[in-house]
Amino acid sequence: MNRRQFIHKAGAATALGFPAILRAASPNSMLQVASIGVARMGGNTLRSVASHKQVKITALCDVDDRHMAMAVKTFKDTERLKDWRELFAKHADKFDAVTVGTPDHMHASMALTALRAGKHVYLQKPMAPTPHECRVLAQEAARTGLVTQLGNQGRSSIESRMMVELLRSQAVGKIKEVIMWENKPLNWWPKNTALRTQGDAIPAGLDWDLWLGVRSPRPYLNDTYHPQNWRAWFDFGCGELGDMGCHHFDATFDGLKLGAPKRVRQTTEGSSGALWAAKRSVEFEFPGNDLIAGDTLKLTWMDGGIEPDRSIVKMPAALSKFPANGGYWIGEHGAIFKPYGVRPFVLPESDFPAEKYPRGFGKQDHYHDWVDAILAGKKSCADFSHGGPLTETVVVGTIADRCPNQWLEWDRAALKFTNHEPANALVKRDYRDGWKIEGLG
Repeated sequence: MNRRQFIHKAGAATALGFPAILRAASPNSMLQVASIGVARMGGNTLRSVASHKQVKITALCDVDDRHMAMAVKTFKDTERLKDWRELFAKHADKFDAVTVGTPDHMHASMALTALRAGKHVYLQKPMAPTPHECRVLAQEAARTGLVTQLGNQGRSSIESRMMVELLRSQAVGKIKEVIMWENKPLNWWPKNTALRTQGDAIPAGLDWDLWLGVRSPRPYLNDTYHPQNWRAWFDFGCGELGDMGCHHFDATFDGLKLGAPKRVRQTTEGSSGALWAAKRSVEFEFPGNDLIAGDTLKLTWMDGGIEPDRSIVKMPAALSKFPANGGYWIGEHGAIFKPYGVRPFVLPESDFPAEKYPRGFGKQDHYHDWVDAILAGKKSCADFSHGGPLTETVVVGTIADRCPNQWLEWDRAALKFTNHEPANALVKRDYRDGWKIEGLG
């Protein structure tokens, strides 16, 4: 596609309600992309998006010089910044789209700023730690028409799309109950959990205040928050449910056409201090529909070493070891067993031979899908209209960790819990002075 054809295509997209696609396009019509957070999952996102033949990475932003040094080995000809606010204030003419792969507490402020600056957004999951932030991002994405993508990349896998089709086609009838478990080792749990008032020396090249961002100041402590232990802390992450929930819930949310839960309840010990609980069992109750066997659907989530009842969850003969993570869908006349990242097994296997499984799923790259959607002026497969409600459901479940052993009644339209003010106070969280963003915190 030459530049003239590209601009014509962009104009057609604008006429359909999409913004101009390449605001900072180079003469060769490459999509100009900036990346905020360039190590670990952010780095994987950066490299995966950059592998698209029509992408050029033009700016890198990270609060840690060590992370930047690794990224610039591959992406040498780029702007390099520490402060993401400066990226938008002074360099916005150099990119059309942005990837965000930072700790969870900074997702909403960065993504909303990008959308308001007219930039397409790829945002790692979870979308944000609170239902309020998720709602604001989804509404802003809808208002602007920009192309967004949530980083629940398993959604693009053949295995996940097959699972969606099995649920929609009622391979085991209408679904009566769903059980999910995630028991991989918590390699991000901090070595240090003692919050001393006397901080340790901040590593050279790390801007600790920028890392804290919207959260209140506190001392830097070794082996505690940065670079990868932040997920365990209430102020910065969402615990194991927040980490993996968007992946596990996605096929069920889509395949059973779920909306928001009516209520949630954590039946294990919760948390009240600076850390999330290291393990949990949470029950979600969703309203019924034509794919659900009763008036409501019970979905149970377990993590931290809690395993499902083996007398209920039957393992397929093809597997020799019970998987550390997976899901089990109980239907009217059978069940579906799916280890995480593996194809689903319909049970009893004798009733569902290989030829009955849905086929014809072409390869889909989640990162390239976002780029292709921008170039074509259409929605991506995990647009915020999908990712917003999905993440809202997950983080509503995480709030139960702070109010265990009681049902929390959820009103999605009003964005509030109707029966529990302490839980309701966690739906929206304030940002510290100097970091407030209109409409967020």
